[in-house]
Amino acid sequence: MKVLVVGSGGREHAIVASVARSPRVNKIYCAPGNAGIGELAECVPIPAMDIAEMVAFAKEKEIDLTIVGMDDPLVAGMVDAFEAQDLRVFGPRKNAAIIEGSKAFSKDLMKKYNIPTASYETFMSAEEAKKYLETSEYPIVLKADGLALGKGVLICNTKEEAIDGVKSIMEDKKFGSAGNKLVIEEFMTGREVSVLCFCDGKTIKTMTSAQDHKRAGDGDTGLNTGGMGTFSPSPFYTEEIDAFCREHIYQPTIDAMAAEGRPFVGVLFCGLMITPKGVKVLEYNARFGDPEAQVVLPRMKNDIIDVVEACIDGRLDEIDLQFEDNAAVCVVLASDGYPVKYDKGFLIEGLDKFKDNEGYYAFHAGTKQTAAGVVTNGGRVLGITAKGENLHKARENAYAATEWISFDNKYMRNDIGKAIDEV
Repeated sequence: MKVLVVGSGGREHAIVASVARSPRVNKIYCAPGNAGIGELAECVPIPAMDIAEMVAFAKEKEIDLTIVGMDDPLVAGMVDAFEAQDLRVFGPRKNAAIIEGSKAFSKDLMKKYNIPTASYETFMSAEEAKKYLETSEYPIVLKADGLALGKGVLICNTKEEAIDGVKSIMEDKKFGSAGNKLVIEEFMTGREVSVLCFCDGKTIKTMTSAQDHKRAGDGDTGLNTGGMGTFSPSPFYTEEIDAFCREHIYQPTIDAMAAEGRPFVGVLFCGLMITPKGVKVLEYNARFGDPEAQVVLPRMKNDIIDVVEACIDGRLDEIDLQFEDNAAVCVVLASDGYPVKYDKGFLIEGLDKFKDNEGYYAFHAGTKQTAAGVVTNGGRVLGITAKGENLHKARENAYAATEWISFDNKYMRNDIGKAIDEV
């Protein structure tokens, strides 16, 4: 069969790598793709948000299945457009992708259906938000309502910081129209865990757990990024916590979306906080996490095509979802200065070493193929991922593999997965 993957980052590279392992697939396209994806798939220069062109391409090439990796086209209705042309596509429709597209929607959904989350208020004007902050407890969290590349969340330790944050999001429009509406919520403490789930609208099956590192600097300092690394599984996500989440979070969320006339088909990302008062939902995403996909998908035993088609056909209950009994760690190699200002166009050396080492992956995020070779083309450049028999070994392997790669202004965190030392 012929498969099209929509996107250009490390997540899409991980998806393409999984698709390439399927004996059912003989041709993969990726739009727009990147240099690494180009080794496994034919990259097509169609912007991810050009829905009409994407549909036309799928029809012209008689694509059997399209997997939409990115959030923006999902929220914009790409799945609806494909379905309108009787094209087989994996991902939530526009009215379900709103669970990520609007934080206010997702918070209201959780409140209505008693799904545990932080207490919050929603604001349409900066003045109202600032007034609310006068009597708030600190720290406090500000969230731009819409999509902001994983960066639209500000943790504010003082009233002054929070008021500056409101100005930045709602008045200065740092995140564009995503900041037209603002969610202010209580600051929660505890362990963060990411759990990705396959969904067919009524059945939900969880993948192995993971933990992301959002801050740019070691020790969780610096600005929020799209993610500087991750590990899987999380030793803090116990069987007891899993049982609680299945009963009070995962299935209730899918049931709530169905009850609202928004059946969710695709991958639901549940960002969780294990607080002293129990597990609560931090956020939902409507697709594979990035970089969580880079540590979860390499450990999945199933043929991804079988699972995806079961979701589309409403028979996910027939799938026995299985993962390897090992661990994986991903360390993001970024451009120094990310997520603010950074240079690109630097030649990357050492990529060939990953071809001969099983269990090691260099997932491309911001790269470009040029006549001189593969060069940096973004803030997050590569997701260096390695498996191991346990988390400590996987972490050791991943950091060893980061030394195989060199490029000017290479930057990474040196403490990805360090929390596992506390277990």
